[in-house]
Amino acid sequence: MTDTQRKSFLFATFEGGGSVTPALGVVEQLVARGHDVRVMSDACNRPESEASGARFVPWTRAPSKAERSREFDTFHDWAQATPFDGIVNVFNALLTGPALAFAEDVRAELAREPADLVVANEMLFGVHAGCESLGQKLALLAVNIHLFPPEGVPPLGPGLHPARTEEEKAEHEALRASLREALDGAGLPALNWAGAALGLDPIETLEHQYRHAAAMMLATSRAFDFAPDPVPAGLHYVGPVLAEPKWAAPWASPFAADDVRPLALVSFSTTFQNHAGDLQRVIDAMADLPMRAVVTLGGSIRASELAASDNVVVVDSAPHHQVMGQAALVVSHGGHGTVMKALANGCPLLVMPHGRDQNDNAARVEARGAGLMLPPTAEVAEIRAALARLLADPSFTERARALGAEVVREAHASPVIGLLEGMAGARSLPGTRCAA
Repeated sequence: MTDTQRKSFLFATFEGGGSVTPALGVVEQLVARGHDVRVMSDACNRPESEASGARFVPWTRAPSKAERSREFDTFHDWAQATPFDGIVNVFNALLTGPALAFAEDVRAELAREPADLVVANEMLFGVHAGCESLGQKLALLAVNIHLFPPEGVPPLGPGLHPARTEEEKAEHEALRASLREALDGAGLPALNWAGAALGLDPIETLEHQYRHAAAMMLATSRAFDFAPDPVPAGLHYVGPVLAEPKWAAPWASPFAADDVRPLALVSFSTTFQNHAGDLQRVIDAMADLPMRAVVTLGGSIRASELAASDNVVVVDSAPHHQVMGQAALVVSHGGHGTVMKALANGCPLLVMPHGRDQNDNAARVEARGAGLMLPPTAEVAEIRAALARLLADPSFTERARALGAEVVREAHASPVIGLLEGMAGARSLPGTRCAA
């Protein structure tokens, strides 16, 4: 690569469970092609960022976790009275509440060292505003399904399937309008306050902040998502990034080589969602089934909080692809990264969503016939029955494998690097809304 082809990228993300590993998977590809890449994120993400070949810059004004543990949680959506209260908490604590702090951090870093392109997590609205105030080229990378689904796609939150009738379409659109109004009420005042401090005119909705970006890239599978047809201009499905986290510990199966019982991987959130009791009920449900399981805790739950059974092994972490390659099924909270990896390995899922986008991921798994969905409060008997059904009915595995083949194909054919290189090399900048 020549000096003129070599570009400078600044990735801006945050420690939010599945938000970092896919972004670093893209970073690693750019570094391998000879580009210069910096990563701005929480202080705890330094080791994995540098292991990906990037230079690391921690948030200083914005929230920054010192460690990947529940003691350093930035937000506590699990502790709120209602799911909506949980969403408001996340916006206040991270997405828009500290918008000016994120903007000031990214502005300071770009003043210290410019970048050809900033690639920001689509939820960090303060980063977007900071880039807009500078006229900085910006691309958004969503490592999940769309926070603001286009028209015709079920609204995010309740885990709806696509509308089948005109009545359902009307219900979905009414709910979409209600949810967006609620999100704007939760996040727009703080974002517009930050925008005013940056010399930007106010915006009418949170989604309008996306207009400065050159593109929104959804790092998910179009075959998995309830994708709109046609896909709106500026929105790109770039396939999932199936990278493993750099912090995952090496793993060797603790089970005998001749153990033919079907294996399950149980993996809930790597951020604390008060889910120890839910994990325990899964373990208890497995105790009386002719199967075996590996439970990965990901740093959010302590092993001492769980009582394992004879056929269940609890570890802090393990490379998921390695375990899933031997597994017959996966039990998950429905985090996007876990779901994508499970499907890529042809594993049907039992999804027990706890919030965020997890209900919607579960709905997509269920709609494709690639698994089942239960509430996180499901009793042991319900979980046992669902596990037994997944093991007994081969259609779940068949559909998971068919969908997984598409997931893998999209991941391997991803246009993400070409898109990023093209945007970094472009001369023109999007318009801004700077106040006169």
